[in-house]
Amino acid sequence: MEYRQLEAFAAVMSTGSITAAAQLLARSQPAVTRLVQELEAEIGYALFSRNGPRITPTEQGFLLYDDVDRALGSLRKIRERAAEIARGDAQPLLLAAISALAVGLLPQALRQVESQFGAMPVQLRTALPEQVAHAVLTGAVQLGACSLPLAHSGLQVHWIGELPCVVALPEGDPLLAHEVVPLAALAQRRIVTMNHTSHLRQRVDAVLARAGRTPEQASLQIETNASVNAQALVRAGLAVAVLEPLTALGLPQAGVVVRPLDVHIPFFFGVITPQSRPLTAAVQALLDALRDAAAVLPGFVLHDPADHAVLLQAAYGDTQARVPKVSRKVSP
Repeated sequence: MEYRQLEAFAAVMSTGSITAAAQLLARSQPAVTRLVQELEAEIGYALFSRNGPRITPTEQGFLLYDDVDRALGSLRKIRERAAEIARGDAQPLLLAAISALAVGLLPQALRQVESQFGAMPVQLRTALPEQVAHAVLTGAVQLGACSLPLAHSGLQVHWIGELPCVVALPEGDPLLAHEVVPLAALAQRRIVTMNHTSHLRQRVDAVLARAGRTPEQASLQIETNASVNAQALVRAGLAVAVLEPLTALGLPQAGVVVRPLDVHIPFFFGVITPQSRPLTAAVQALLDALRDAAAVLPGFVLHDPADHAVLLQAAYGDTQARVPKVSRKVSP
């Protein structure tokens, strides 16, 4: 496969026609058509169904497009970085984070780092925890901020933070009469939960089951992969949500009120970098700044990175296991 073939295919997919793709690439329509046909001959199947002048992506075309788009994006970044090096530009901070940490901690931490180093280029992507770990492992980013634990070798966990989960309620909800909401009162309510692969979801399900939640009630719950989505569903009055507190603190939503729970459900998170790779001064400053930003939050507990093995045991072995020792309780 040639770069021009992949570029032509991606252009047709994104614009929806050969004509628009040709305009986007500043090439003739016959040239774009030829490049796509050459790619189809190379891979052995059709990427588009043709009906006169109209074309429609095939199922195989849709499947291939995701990988081609990512590959072309990576090549564009290489070109941009090569040009930055030639100009002597500062190296950007390449970061990946789950959405909760991206909105709840990273803005304050970046502000602290830039007060020390001055303004710098930053590239931040949000992703699921496994995707954050993959980006760190492959060197696509210098630092990842995500929930823990992560069952990956090759990662260095610099610190582990713990915060108590909270409940998000719509304005006017009867449970707002409680300054601290009893978990037992939520067992009979429709609840927004994280997707089933989340370790936090497993902890929430376990405590709700102990509080009397039945499988029939659980079947009515709403699943999502981001706390900000859960808040929007709560605001609409569809359900209540048990969440990590960072999204609510960093991105509060009108019509949603957050309260503490009477049962401690821990949310574990931290900072990861590639193992055995030296850290730049800016990356070291950022991982420290992230810890400092978390330390001022109510109920924050700092654990030793060595406790990550205990978290893994709790997640994949003994489900009742708990980090046994508080390394340092930071906030009152």
